[in-house]
Amino acid sequence: METLHFRHSTQKAASGSKPMAITGVVASGNLEVLLERVLPPDACEVAIETPVGGYGDVWEAVVADFVARTQPGGLRISINDGGARPDTVSLRLAQGARLMEASA
Repeated sequence: METLHFRHSTQKAASGSKPMAITGVVASGNLEVLLERVLPPDACEVAIETPVGGYGDVWEAVVADFVARTQPGGLRISINDGGARPDTVSLRLAQGARLMEASA
């Protein structure tokens, strides 16, 4: 099991006021993403638990792309990976950010 942590600065807070959201199901061989609005509006943290080691550079690139495109300020994101491909990770992150746009 490998644990990765990334912290990014953002230009703005994530849209919406929903306090938390979850997307995906790790038991499907995919991954689950939990998003929580608990950080300052100019910060985003991502913690990843994955059984597949040695792909830290790929995870870092996918997370950096997501942060640049979405500006998820204020969110702590926890990812429980079940061996998902990078495109699936991007999809689940985007779905989670969209869910957070809702009102509380």
